Amino acid sequence: MNRRPLTRRAILGGLAAAALTPLTLGQARAASLPGRRGAGAEDALSATGTGTPADWSARQMRGMWIASVVNINWPSRTGLSAEQQKAEFLSWLDLAASRRLNAVFVQVRPTADAFWPSRYEPWSQYLTGVQGKDPGYDPLEFMIEAAHERGLAFHAWFNPYRVSMQADPAQLVPDHPVRRNPGWGVAYGGKLYYNPGLPEVRAFVQDAIMDAVTRYDIDGVHFDDYFYPYPVAGQEFNDADAFARHGAGFPDKAAWRRSNVDLLIQEMSRRVREEKPEIAWGVSPFGIWRNAATDPLGSATSGSQSYDNQHADTRGWVKKGWLDYVAPQIYWNIGLPAADYAALAPWWSQVVADTGTQLWVGQAAYKVGVAGQPAAWQDPAELSRHLTFNRDHPEIGGDIYYSAGDLRADRLGSTTRLQNDHYTRPALGPVLPRLASGTPPRRPSLTHARLTGKGVELSFHATHHAKPRLYAIYRFDGDDTATAGAGADAARDLADLKTDLAGHLVAVVPGGRRGEYTDPGGKDGSRYRVTALDRANRQSAPSSSRRTR
Repeated sequence: MNRRPLTRRAILGGLAAAALTPLTLGQARAASLPGRRGAGAEDALSATGTGTPADWSARQMRGMWIASVVNINWPSRTGLSAEQQKAEFLSWLDLAASRRLNAVFVQVRPTADAFWPSRYEPWSQYLTGVQGKDPGYDPLEFMIEAAHERGLAFHAWFNPYRVSMQADPAQLVPDHPVRRNPGWGVAYGGKLYYNPGLPEVRAFVQDAIMDAVTRYDIDGVHFDDYFYPYPVAGQEFNDADAFARHGAGFPDKAAWRRSNVDLLIQEMSRRVREEKPEIAWGVSPFGIWRNAATDPLGSATSGSQSYDNQHADTRGWVKKGWLDYVAPQIYWNIGLPAADYAALAPWWSQVVADTGTQLWVGQAAYKVGVAGQPAAWQDPAELSRHLTFNRDHPEIGGDIYYSAGDLRADRLGSTTRLQNDHYTRPALGPVLPRLASGTPPRRPSLTHARLTGKGVELSFHATHHAKPRLYAIYRFDGDDTATAGAGADAARDLADLKTDLAGHLVAVVPGGRRGEYTDPGGKDGSRYRVTALDRANRQSAPSSSRRTR
């Protein structure tokens, strides 16, 4: 297969950037904006109910999408051995860790198929080249364990309705659900889709996804922007029969289609939260809900509208509390007249304000340094400017980058610039507001901090039978009042923490009954504290401090 660079639109069927039409939004925001450090941000010890206000980066989603459809990222091609596939995936995790990310969003159901031994749908062809062929291991189980071993959260990414990247049902394996139920499929735009207007299809899609949710230790359930497909000029999505059977009472087909997608989101919200209440559930929609010229509630943009074209009322889902997070794909540069990042990021911030839904921005790493993109994307600082801009909008809790391959490519040095400007320290993952009041882990015990030739060697362990998912390690150098109260009870220790914990975070490491870490930046006289985090990222009180010996 020709591995020439491909845009998300060309591969996945529709960024709709080409559909944007000019609209003057006025002068773009300045490239460098003053940050509001800590404004509205979560406390580093928020789950304890006490503690000190944290730096804005104390809790931050830092994720990347790893796409499997047509082998965009992983596996790099079909037919690799199980060991080759595993080695490739580990290299993606190593990339995430080296860039100080804390989560991966991995496409495990790209086209009504599966990267696990599904009870509902066949093995993905993107593993072996043959749909339905067992790859010889359980990729999902392997990927989750490998991510957790590196302290990374694993969000399972599902495409709800896409069946195949080609339109002929006869090319599917004989026992494929669409072959067994011919009325379920709709050919459109050269691809094949499940019909979202059939209640039995909606139930089946949920069951197929919940098969992975119930059986695997995932940290999140993630949908992308594909519900009804992006419009194709001159073609009509053929759901007339379904509308005739199920559309009574709706003013038009568009309203009925929106209701179908609403039901999918509402029902998935209920099922995921009932089955796994401590995992995150969210959607990454196209970046424009509606334009203000169409709807006064919309954004100052003039592009394709997900409300009308994918029949996805993403703003409504946020307002109704159906999502834990929304990650809009704001895949445009600051100053683009038709869809200005400096207009859309504040618009989404206003949408999520006071809703309990977190906002993580989808960032277009795939545009940097690519011929044909606007001049802004030829500047290695464009993505960094987005994160600087975000600091003025505390509702933004982090970013997810499309895609992993583009972060690795580091075109123009943009990934390195991003890391140097914004990711100089690790960050704890977000805590879902609906889970923040839950009981945090017990604080761990830090047993020793010993200076060696490689740095300061730390040992610590849990003080309760429940194993933490992660440990966070903080270092304090010099005469720091943050270390006062060592040896006192948890409340005393927290009250005596006078400095910003986030500014002292040096590592986040995998959990377990016991843990070890060697801090290469430690020195004689450094003091350390360790906290424990559970799978919801709730953080314990800090351990008593220990000085390097």
